[in-house]
Amino acid sequence: MTAGGARRLVPDVQVPDVLVPDVLVPDVLGHEALAPGARDDAPSAGGGREDGRIMLLTSAFVAFALLLVTVVVSATEVHLERKRLYELADALALAAADSMTHETFYTGAATDPVDGAVLTLTSGGVRAEVTDYLARNPEALAGLHGVTVTDASTTDGRTATVSLAARARPAMVSWVTQPWSDGIIIRAESRARAW
Repeated sequence: MTAGGARRLVPDVQVPDVLVPDVLVPDVLGHEALAPGARDDAPSAGGGREDGRIMLLTSAFVAFALLLVTVVVSATEVHLERKRLYELADALALAAADSMTHETFYTGAATDPVDGAVLTLTSGGVRAEVTDYLARNPEALAGLHGVTVTDASTTDGRTATVSLAARARPAMVSWVTQPWSDGIIIRAESRARAW
């Protein structure tokens, strides 16, 4: 400050970069390395010491991410096909539980109910209803490959049991999912009770 109370401004002073000489010192393991604060500005024949490493690391990460995407997409596709197979098994079991036609019931062709059941199911009737349902509704098999009815029966005359199997194929085949490219067997079982 000056005597009159006015401030005196100091012009900006430029400080030149301080260069530390390139000194190689041994590190902890005994290898030579640049001293702390030393700069490696000298161009080398092969470029900088880090040239290409980021590109290599990025390429490896992208390749890993793409493989991970193929696995996740394929697993999701198999899971969705399994859910569709369960939906189909539920529909078939429900249709089989209601398999007695009105004509059969009202003409007296129905067997006597057991243990308080209103309708009595037979394994032959359950199988016939499952086959008939699949013939009447071919769109129920849309998106499913190789659907097989492994069981369509009743054990107690009241509960229709339907078991299905199908082959789910991975949506994206890469070298990670290659062992499953022929498909994965998925199974579904459903029960419905006729009251």
